Amino acid sequence: MIAFFIEPFHYQFFVYGILAAVFVGATTGLLGTFIVLRKMSSIGHGLAHAVFGGAVVSYLLNTNFYIGASLWGFISSLLIRRISSQNKLGADAAIGIVTTASFALGVALISKIPYFTRNIEAALFGNVLGVTPLDIAVIVSVFAITLLCIFLFYRSFLFLTFNEEIARAYKVPVEKLEILFSLILAASIIVSIQVLGVTLVAAMVVLPASCARLLTNSFHRMIFLSVGIGIVCSFAGMYISYYLDIASGATIVLFAAFLFVVLSIYCSNNFFSIQK
Repeated sequence: MIAFFIEPFHYQFFVYGILAAVFVGATTGLLGTFIVLRKMSSIGHGLAHAVFGGAVVSYLLNTNFYIGASLWGFISSLLIRRISSQNKLGADAAIGIVTTASFALGVALISKIPYFTRNIEAALFGNVLGVTPLDIAVIVSVFAITLLCIFLFYRSFLFLTFNEEIARAYKVPVEKLEILFSLILAASIIVSIQVLGVTLVAAMVVLPASCARLLTNSFHRMIFLSVGIGIVCSFAGMYISYYLDIASGATIVLFAAFLFVVLSIYCSNNFFSIQK
């Protein structure tokens, strides 16, 4: 039995993959708490699609993926903030405009350039088993920066999450915090793409935090639960994908979705039991 469980760790690609997946799960779980409570789930999906355009452009310019995609993601997040704050349009409309245009640009460039040989499936669906030590170092660094920012500005982010008007009344620098959060979210999505892909990264921003929300009404407990669930789903998803020989990113998301369904049923049953 022990040999069965340690077998995947005989392969270096699996060790790298599971390290990357676990830190991505922790990062998306941490940020997902704020995303879910602020009802901003569309921002994760949108930024992932925006970064796809940046990834294509960085490849065509022969630029490092992280540099090109990061600049593109940061500019996209700032544009979304700018459009939603200075126009009559809401945040959802701003997200739709910026991110779909960016994604469409990436698709247009791919369709027009015959020598584009980059593995598009890896960008869209992830390639966790292809991560390198450099990828892991970048993912861990982004997690550390995200954790530091949340720790330093915890009370301010807490104010901002539950009531922006009260935050302004208490002289919280709302605009600066919004920009900071947008930047760390963009960075987290960029490093998560290697593991989950453009089409799946938004799911892991939302699912762990949604599972945690079903289990507690406490904000700080929700953060710890969300991070823990993100780690567990990533770890379990990697194991399942190894033995079933299916896509790792998809398996991680499916496991998280399965867990959400189980917790939803469990919480619903408990609710009806209390009512009786």
